[in-house]
Formats: sequence, structure tokens, C-alpha cells
Amino acid sequence: MSKRKLTIFYDGACPSCVDDRNWFERRLRQPDNIDWYDITGKEEDLRALGIDPYLAVRELHVMNVEGEIFKELDAYILLFKQVWYLRPIAWVMALPFVKIRLSRGYRKMVDRRLARQGRIESDN
Repeated sequence: MSKRKLTIFYDGACPSCVDDRNWFERRLRQPDNIDWYDITGKEEDLRALGIDPYLAVRELHVMNVEGEIFKELDAYILLFKQVWYLRPIAWVMALPFVKIRLSRGYRKMVDRRLARQGRIESDN
């Protein structure tokens, strides 16, 4: 992991997460400014960075160039800002009344996917 790059922590055991990574990689104007870090089997590394491994599977995490960790919607906002035509969406996502609604939907969607994959227990 480079301190001079944005580091995106993604779940390499999740096919849709890998698809998302590939989608973003194709659209990045400066792909060399991003490090993609597969969290699969890296629990100790995550803990050393102050990231809960359980939450790393449930929420996107991004480390900025200063070493600050952002998660969930804040992480997506940083990622979206890396693709010029997604920047307006990042701005809208950051609006408090939008962010809270998106956050609820994001959590439900991720939990359903993880339950379907048998990686967490379903609340149903």
C-alpha cells in the first residue's frame, strides 16, 4: 500500500465487488493513483490499519493519501470523485438527507448479498 495513492479495500471473494473494481478501473483517468487492496484473508493487516475485518466485508473502505480511513458512503464519495463524470453524483451523495437514505439502502443491499452468499446470517 502506498501512502501517496488512494487505497480501495475491496472484497475479492465477492464477484460483484470484483466486477465493480473492474468497472471503476476502466473509467479512472489516472489509474496509477489508486491501489486496489483485496481484503480476503487479510484480517490482521486490516486490524493493524484500524479496520474491523467484519465491517470491511460489509462496507467499502478507502484510505486517502494522508492515511485517513473512510467507510461506506464516504468511501464511495471518494471513489466517485476519481471518475470525472461521477463527481456530480458524489456531490449529491454527500448531501446529508441523501446520504442517510442511501446508507440505509446500501446496508440492506449488502446484507442481503452476504446472506445469499452464506457469509452472514439473514435477519429473516
